[in-house]
Amino acid sequence: MTTPFWCLTIVIFLPFLMSYTAGYFKFKSFGRYDNNNPRIQSSQLEGMGARAFAAHQNSWEAVIMFAPVVLMAHLAGANAEQSATAAVVFVIARLVYMFVYLIDLALIRSLVFTVGMACCVWLLYLAATV
Repeated sequence: MTTPFWCLTIVIFLPFLMSYTAGYFKFKSFGRYDNNNPRIQSSQLEGMGARAFAAHQNSWEAVIMFAPVVLMAHLAGANAEQSATAAVVFVIARLVYMFVYLIDLALIRSLVFTVGMACCVWLLYLAATV
């Protein structure tokens, strides 16, 4: 499996990591996890718990953006080394993004998000210029 595919595999599992993190805050805040109405319970989270849930939702959005560009670069036969670099930087950016989201560093979060988006554009560019 190529490095970009390994990175995609990691990115696919990041929403679950953030879901478990948000679940921890549900237990901490409410003493239980409401399996009947988990989204309502999530909407009642505050502080770090609310940010964990928001990071969880944003992680799914990252999968939606990253998966197609990785596949396009692969199918187009884009430069493997540059594709791997873009994918690894994207994963690092996502990990940093989740951390700074949790600790409420909004400006850094936005900058790191931009780095991740730039990696997606880079992969798209690599696919388009083969």
